[in-house]
Amino acid sequence: MNRRESLKALGLVAAGSGLLAGACKDDKSKSVQAVADADKLPGVMDWEHERTQKLLEEKFFTDHEMATITVLADIIIPKDEVSGSASEADVPEFIEFMVKDLPDNKTPMRGGLKWLDLQAQRRYGDAFVNCKEADQLALVEEIAYPEKAKPEMQQGVAFFSLMRNLTSSGFFTSEIGIKDIGYAGNRPGVWNGVPEDVLKEHGFDPEKFFG
Repeated sequence: MNRRESLKALGLVAAGSGLLAGACKDDKSKSVQAVADADKLPGVMDWEHERTQKLLEEKFFTDHEMATITVLADIIIPKDEVSGSASEADVPEFIEFMVKDLPDNKTPMRGGLKWLDLQAQRRYGDAFVNCKEADQLALVEEIAYPEKAKPEMQQGVAFFSLMRNLTSSGFFTSEIGIKDIGYAGNRPGVWNGVPEDVLKEHGFDPEKFFG
């Protein structure tokens, strides 16, 4: 399954434009790189800028957790012939920032990563990030589709849903993601007059009016 099919199956292609539109209204969804710039962004209060800089200096996830997040993000949005992967769009860094910015997500994310490692250890004898790609995908398949998931996998389902939401939000508000969905922004329209076939349909002769 390529990325386009994966995103369609997960309902992300249709959600992409909506995520982008929502992000334009939410300062929290600005790219991590933009927020990290030394100059304060337009419209941002001094206290907001200071808080953001402080959050960027903090580190929440361990190196192992970030490695796992990177693998999961690239499973959700892998590289294809159109654009780069989630990790190439700096989605793991985005997730790190957002979890610090919205601390209610800290426990669900950390707990979910631990749950994933325990499942991988029981099945394959190693942490998720160290498993074979086929084994990683097999485990993800069991938690990626809530309606098909077994009752004992519900913790994993909740975690993966959060991971998927953060990944799609980070990707579709990045430069790579914006290009991926073909979002061109607001552009002035060009009026070339009423089409000739429409004028004729309503009984007007284009040559009579425009020569």
